Amino acid sequence: MPIISQFYGIIIRIFYKDVQKHHGAHVHVEYNEYSAVYSINSIEIIDGDMPPKQNRMVTAWMEIHKDELVALWKISQHDGEFFRIDPLK
Repeated sequence: MPIISQFYGIIIRIFYKDVQKHHGAHVHVEYNEYSAVYSINSIEIIDGDMPPKQNRMVTAWMEIHKDELVALWKISQHDGEFFRIDPLK
């Protein structure tokens, strides 16, 4: 469960070969006691919960880095490799 980015107390992870439960490209996001799974394609929560302010930050970050997230999903699911993505600034 490597951390691919971290900013303002938000941790974003991508899991290797994680398609059974959520089906499709997604990332796992943690903030304090909250956790959510976001679809990379639709950039929305598909499981869990996130406070509104942090949700806006995560979705903005995902919009900015969508191409990188798509590439990272493909690499991580096939090769088990990953790379970090710049945080929200």
